Parts: sequence; C-alpha cells; structure tokens
Amino acid sequence: MPIRAYLGRLGVDQALPPTLESLRLLHRRHLEHVPYENLGIMLGQGPSVDPDSSLQRVVDHGRAGYCLHQNAVLELVLTSLGFTVERRHGHVWTHEESRDETFLNHLALVVSGLPTPDNPDGLWWPDVGLGEGFWEPLPLVVGEYDDGPFRFAITEVRPDGWSFRNDPSGSFVGLEVTDRATHPAAVLAAHAVLSTPPDGAFTRILVVQRRDEAGGDTLRGCVATRQDGDGQHQRDLITYDAWVGELLRLGVSLDGFAEQDLRALFDRTLAAHEGWVAAGRP
Repeated sequence: MPIRAYLGRLGVDQALPPTLESLRLLHRRHLEHVPYENLGIMLGQGPSVDPDSSLQRVVDHGRAGYCLHQNAVLELVLTSLGFTVERRHGHVWTHEESRDETFLNHLALVVSGLPTPDNPDGLWWPDVGLGEGFWEPLPLVVGEYDDGPFRFAITEVRPDGWSFRNDPSGSFVGLEVTDRATHPAAVLAAHAVLSTPPDGAFTRILVVQRRDEAGGDTLRGCVATRQDGDGQHQRDLITYDAWVGELLRLGVSLDGFAEQDLRALFDRTLAAHEGWVAAGRP
C-alpha cells in the first residue's frame, strides 16, 4: 500500500515494469514532486533515515529530506517494482584535499540488468538525492553528459564505484563512490553527524532544491536562484510571506510545522542573510 500511495503522489497511475523507461519516468516524477530539503532538520525535527519511515513521510506529507532519505526511498520503491538495486557509499567533496576522505555523506544507488547499445553493461545510476543533480539516471559509462543548462561528467568507473564531477555552477565539485559500508547502522551514524547542531552540515542553513527538465531551482537561506537556458537569476526573499511562498512554490509541504516555528526560523535566517550582505556577500 505505501508503494501504491507513493506512486499516486507522483501522479503515476500505470503499471511500472522494471525497464529503463520506467526507471527514467520514476526518476523524473520523484524530482518533480519530492524536493530535496532540510526543513525538518532546521526546525529541530530531524526526520528518521529509516527507509520505511521516509517512504511513509513522502506518502503523508510529500517530504523526504536529503540524500540519506531520498535515495533510501527510491531504493525501496525500485526493489518492490522488481529492479535489481544495490547501495554504494558516496563522499561529496568541494576541495581537492577532501576528495579521498571516507566519511559517508551521500547514499548512491546502482541499478543493473538494463543494457542498451551505448551502455552494454546495463549499469545505471539513479539519484534523487543530489538536489542539483541530473534529470534522468546516468549510465555508468565514462563521459560528459549535457542536461539542460548543466554539464556533468563521470570521469572513472571502477569495480568498486565511480568518480563524478558536478557542473561548474554547482555547490560541490565532485563525488567519489565506493563499496564502503552503507548498512543501516552506518547510515544512522552518518545522519547523526550531518543533522546534529552546531556542526552538522544540514543544520547551518536552509536548503531546498528541485530539478526540472529545463533547469533547477535552489532556495539557500533567503536567496532563491533559478538556473536554466536563460542563465542564472537570483532573488532575495526578505519578508516572511515571500520566503514561505518560495517554499510552497518549490513543492515543500508545511504540514506538521507550527507557524511560530517557521517564523522563528525565518527570523534567524534573515539575520544571517543581513550579516552576509553587510559583509559583501562573500
């Protein structure tokens, strides 16, 4: 029943056999309907990374969270539909010196058994947890991939994983994927680090991201950014109504959150934004 309800929330009312066409459809629909976000964490209500709980949260509220939630949901759904799916350990990095670190900060997936002429090994990388990632699953084949206004690259494919380079406009540089541990205890430990203030990466600033076929939207703090074929455009959201309006426009459900808590988060976010502007927007 949760799988059926999940598909209904995504607007999928037909049977989905385990084919590449189904994988692509599900990937697109998830990105359209379940934005990447850390709103619950920023409100001190860090959502569980248990896959079943995350799936139920999507069904009930249309929210999942960040990669440890998003891709766990996708894995659960794909497996239930008959796809062959495996987890991989991911490390997102922004500085070359941190490229080879072993901390789990991204959960990656591999779907196998779907060969095409350009991808005879049949290995595909679906990822609905990168926020500013790709619109459709990428073949695990070395090459550059144009995707709307973005260009991504898989620079190496190894038996234990692969190396990825983000579009130059992105908030991170690359991702290293390996076969290190991704069992539930490892994911839970990583989530505790990422979601615990004051040092947790997802406790510092509100981030909401949503991809579409033409480009992508990001709300970071009080700055809304749209990037598409017309370039990159930014707007500062300095009123509560404008800020909440952008959350809703990006598909973030506010179900279960008290308005007083949202207003308090906005006030903190605006204060940080004003300090950032005063410092020259470094």
